[in-house]
Amino acid sequence: MQDPRPARSGAAGALRRAAPALLAYGGVRALGLLVLAGWSAARGKSPHTLLTARWDSLWYTRVADFGYGWEVRLPDGTVHSNLAFFPLLPWLERLVSAVSPLSYADAGLMVSWLASLCAAWGIFRIAELLYGRRAGVCAVVLWAALPVGIVQSMAYSESLFTALAAWSLYAVLTGRWVSAGLLASLAGLTRPVGAAVVAALWATAAVQVVRERRISWRMAIGVLLAPVGAAAYVLWVGHRTGDGLLGYLDVQGQWGNGFDGGLAFARFVGAKLTSFPSALAGLGLIAGVALVIWLYVLCVRRGQPLALLVYCGIVVALALCASGYFGSKPRLLLPAFPLLLPVAVALARLRTGRAAAVLGGVAAASAVYGAFWLNGSGPP
Repeated sequence: MQDPRPARSGAAGALRRAAPALLAYGGVRALGLLVLAGWSAARGKSPHTLLTARWDSLWYTRVADFGYGWEVRLPDGTVHSNLAFFPLLPWLERLVSAVSPLSYADAGLMVSWLASLCAAWGIFRIAELLYGRRAGVCAVVLWAALPVGIVQSMAYSESLFTALAAWSLYAVLTGRWVSAGLLASLAGLTRPVGAAVVAALWATAAVQVVRERRISWRMAIGVLLAPVGAAAYVLWVGHRTGDGLLGYLDVQGQWGNGFDGGLAFARFVGAKLTSFPSALAGLGLIAGVALVIWLYVLCVRRGQPLALLVYCGIVVALALCASGYFGSKPRLLLPAFPLLLPVAVALARLRTGRAAAVLGGVAAASAVYGAFWLNGSGPP
């Protein structure tokens, strides 16, 4: 598929077309930060600390500060090693801190904020290419207003990964294979789910080769580049731990992470249903999983491109079928933005005022929930 807009539009023209979406994205995220600031002040907490110095953000800054090899030994004997965290975000934190007065934590926050705008732009470009400009704006606002959208504004790697994934997928959809491969490789240096971007590129390339019975040199380079980032880091971890190809899996296993097809998550949900009021949470989880599956089925039925279906399917499967940290699942689903495209198309068909009212209400609810969540359990 080639971009139907004339080449003369260039990057400046593309940015002008995306400006309404990016402004709307910034407005939604600014609302979330304002509500977070007010809620945190009422509870005597620092919103800056919540955004930069808790949970995974601490692990990333420690990698940036001390390098790899730092670990925590728990009372039960298990070891949590910072080798579980992929290196691109801490590398960028170190780079930004080196050329500015920012600390590693604040550098991570700046990288995340800039990356979230790049991610919003990439999502807009994909939705615009497939369904038109109005759908692109709606898709971006929906992504900004997800219930755990506040993570997009934290010193976490979700925004950086989503930006790289979205632009890699856009490059695949428009036949820019070398760019797609480079971006997929960088996504693979950001999070383990970078494998979803690689699979999307490979699947699309395979279908095109079968259909056309030839492979271009650009496609071949893109296919070869795509897995380099993730493979290099996994092999390096295996070498460092002395456990070879299974070294990274062992590191994740110490964290309680694995892939069991969703059995542990099912048991977790089932345990919630055995008493009240936890049963309400269990029913909410079931409804949430059903919604995710229904949206994916809609994506398939509406004929989304193969690259998006493969990417989104793997992101969803890895998020829902992982065996540990059940509270992280909504956060792990943040990069699955293709799920939002059917909803964005439906909203784009509404009158502007009605669509704006719906999106405004969703954004307000997201801001309140994000402040409540981050001041409470937050993302593990």
